[in-house]
Amino acid sequence: MFKRNNQPPPPPTVQTVERITTVLGAGLIWQGSMTGSGGVRVEGTFEGQISLKGLLVVGETGKVTCDNVRVASVIIAGAVKGNITAQKVEIRSSGRVWGDIITTAFATEEGAFLRGQIRMEDAVDLDDLETPTGTSATPEQTQPVKV
Repeated sequence: MFKRNNQPPPPPTVQTVERITTVLGAGLIWQGSMTGSGGVRVEGTFEGQISLKGLLVVGETGKVTCDNVRVASVIIAGAVKGNITAQKVEIRSSGRVWGDIITTAFATEEGAFLRGQIRMEDAVDLDDLETPTGTSATPEQTQPVKV
């Protein structure tokens, strides 16, 4: 009566582990533009523009003020003032966000604060992010340098 599906289940997808390669320590204040493909942790204060093809972590002591934060994924345990466009957004219980969010995946913990709107999309296009030289990154530019 019912047909049996003899196809094997698809192999599990392996998620890449995102690493923090740069830390803006507590007590530091930085103004400017941050672009690239690495992971960044902000424990101090950052004002300017952020465009990363990697992970952005705003620690509990971190404060970020940007018109538009564009990253692959972001974890917020501190404060962010500005709009966020990312594939994944996570706001921890100590996290505070003042701005609108565009994302494909959103998670929050009890106690987190958000003043703004969330727009869920099927996909978020981050291909137009630029490197510090002003040109799109090539695969050779996005590979870590081993010393």
